[in-house]
Amino acid sequence: QVQLVESGGGLVQPGGSLRLSCAASGSRFSINAMGWYRQAPGKQRELVARITGGGSTNYADSVKGRFTISSDNAKHAVDLQMNSLKAEDTGVYYCNVKISIIDYWGQGTQVTVSS
Repeated sequence: QVQLVESGGGLVQPGGSLRLSCAASGSRFSINAMGWYRQAPGKQRELVARITGGGSTNYADSVKGRFTISSDNAKHAVDLQMNSLKAEDTGVYYCNVKISIIDYWGQGTQVTVSS
C-alpha cells in the first residue's frame, strides 16, 4: 500500500519562504509523476506544481517564478520550495503521486501566510 508522508507546512509572513517535503513508500512500481496541489477555504483543489519521472515540470501561473519543485526518483521524494509567499498562497497543500493510472494523496499540510 502506497503511503505519502508530508512535512514542512506552517505559518509565515508575506514575503517569507517555506519548503514542503513529501516521501512515498510502499510501491515497487515506477512513479510517473509527483506534484503538489492546494485547496484554499471555499475553493476547489488546484494544481500548484508537478514534475514527471523524466524531470519535466509545470506550474500554476500564480506561482511561476516563486515556487520550485524538485524530486529524487530514487527516494520517491518530492520537495516544493516556496519563496515570496503571498496571503493568497494560504491553504492546505497536498502531495500527489501518480503510479500507472492511480493517484495517491498525502494527508495535507497547512500553509498560512499572514502578518
